[in-house]
Amino acid sequence: MSDEDWTPRDGDGPETIERKLGHRELARLERVARRHEFGRPEVTELEIGSTTHRVAEVEPMDVDGVRTMTVGTIIWGVVAVALLPFLGTLEDDGRMWWMWTALAGLGLGLIGIEYCRRRRNALRMQPGRRRKTD
Repeated sequence: MSDEDWTPRDGDGPETIERKLGHRELARLERVARRHEFGRPEVTELEIGSTTHRVAEVEPMDVDGVRTMTVGTIIWGVVAVALLPFLGTLEDDGRMWWMWTALAGLGLGLIGIEYCRRRRNALRMQPGRRRKTD
């Protein structure tokens, strides 16, 4: 029997397993074991026309969006500040819309942060409003 056909037994110690399989194969088996600890979602195959799609039933992430809106707003603010020294050049080249886009992103981001904050607080106060899964 070759080493490729060998399978570990209950009595085999870690040294025997590593000697027979090698450290790379042992690491691969440990990764596979960890991956399956959390389980895998149910996969359904859908046929649309001549194409088969695999769809997994997964839960949506429980994210309130405040952090995402804050990061995006900060980025738009940094872009607006970075464009300030170039206002004359932007105006001469007909690209003033760059500054207006950055300012619009900053303003809408501030509105979005407040919206997400209010939504998060409302969901915390009324946990029953969250969508329940079957």
